[in-house]
Amino acid sequence: MKALVTGVTGFIGSAVARALLQAGTEVRGLVRPGADRRALDGLAMETVTGDLTDAASLRSALRGCRQVYHVAAHYALWARDPSVFYKVNVDGTRTLLDAARETGVDRVVYTSTIGAIGLPEGGGPGTEATPVSLSQMTGDYKRSKYLAEQEVRKAANAGLPVVIVNPSAPVGVCDVKPTPTGQIVVDFMKGRMVAYVETGMNLIDVDDVAVGHLRAMERGHIGERYILGCRNLTLKEVFEILGRLTGVKAPKVKLPRGLVLPLAHVNKWLADYVTHRTPRIPLDGVRMAKYVMHYDSSKAVRDLDLPQTPPEVALEKAVRWFRDHGYA
Repeated sequence: MKALVTGVTGFIGSAVARALLQAGTEVRGLVRPGADRRALDGLAMETVTGDLTDAASLRSALRGCRQVYHVAAHYALWARDPSVFYKVNVDGTRTLLDAARETGVDRVVYTSTIGAIGLPEGGGPGTEATPVSLSQMTGDYKRSKYLAEQEVRKAANAGLPVVIVNPSAPVGVCDVKPTPTGQIVVDFMKGRMVAYVETGMNLIDVDDVAVGHLRAMERGHIGERYILGCRNLTLKEVFEILGRLTGVKAPKVKLPRGLVLPLAHVNKWLADYVTHRTPRIPLDGVRMAKYVMHYDSSKAVRDLDLPQTPPEVALEKAVRWFRDHGYA
């Protein structure tokens, strides 16, 4: 059995590749030209060069593969040209699904995001069934992933065997870029977190996310989605855990969101028109902090037997990996 993994050089994609290899599955990874391959170091797998915007390269990559893990996405809180989110995340997903249908793969697992899951108006954790609309999506990344999910559902309704997984905020080893969540850990380790905004997140070990992908392939119901998450925490609680792990003092000062928002607008203007670099205070990130992003992953625990490694363990693995690789 051979599986194609898109986004294989990324945080979740490389973890999925590791899990597949450990399970004895042959892996072919789709790698963009010039991509950073450090996350693939030591992995005995095949790689092919291709791009989600190139249909021919996708058809070639799919040849001989019975399973597809579509993990690739443009994941960021800012882009100089926002159209890239839609070209990669929406159009690219549609192109890949069409190619998968043409080549007759057995099953596809599509990696969405927790941000495409709704949150109850009265508070409390969101579930796979919580109503949500495009107008509730904050920023181009979330909007594009929401629209991509619609493409996946259309494909499922048309007969393509595809399952959706929605990872929450993964942490752990091999966060090479790092991801926005990983950057929070790195910044904390460097003593840059002198204050915090009150918000919430759901943390999960990236290795558990990878296992969730494999079990969605084996056991997931076609057309359904599964939240791959673990424990709901406040940002303050995350910092307190990191403080115990690193010896760095957790910030005590809580900033009102209304104070940070104008700074984020200034940072975005500078990034758009002056520096052309990712803003230090991303506007979409501040806007998202308005919501306590807590979710219920019991469906995945029940149906997929999703592992639930304690976030303290996942964060300790992340801290050790970042330290060992010179990030902090």
